[in-house]
Amino acid sequence: MAPYEVLYGRKYKTPLCWYMFGETILYASNLVQRQNDQIKMIREKIKVSQDRQKSYYDGWRKPLEFQVGDYVFLKVSPTAGVGKALKSRKLLPKFIGSLKILQKVGSVAYRIALPPSLSNMHSVFHVSQLKKYILDQSHVIELNLVQVQENLSYDVFSVKIADRQVKQVRGKEISLVKVIWSTNDE
Repeated sequence: MAPYEVLYGRKYKTPLCWYMFGETILYASNLVQRQNDQIKMIREKIKVSQDRQKSYYDGWRKPLEFQVGDYVFLKVSPTAGVGKALKSRKLLPKFIGSLKILQKVGSVAYRIALPPSLSNMHSVFHVSQLKKYILDQSHVIELNLVQVQENLSYDVFSVKIADRQVKQVRGKEISLVKVIWSTNDE
């Protein structure tokens, strides 16, 4: 039994021939039958294992689907490499929005209405890049305050120093500064 058959579930081309030339008598029929039984047993075990893993996954997974007209948040940095130039990524917003869904494209992609500041980006996003927005008037998220650039990063500016203290660490004085940041330079 070849690993190729186990992995791909089909016969492989082999230099071995189980038939005698000139005759149609099968050589080593016992060996072939034993291999076929082993392949069938391995396929059954793989199927059982796949079904078990599928039941584990399906137990907590719920499909994300949106309707046309719903509002969603858009993930700011969909890849880990975007925004590495920034010194601290701890307080960066993960999503911006709320953006309206215009149309469903395929089974897992949506076209969303982007604001003029993001008009140079494509408007179709995978469902994993979107998060449902539940309309609430107490939300104070405004897109015009976050100026997202083409590479999905943005600039922050210091507004004022809120607090300052000096700390002794291993015989050296280190000044700690608490800064209030803003996304616009006004």
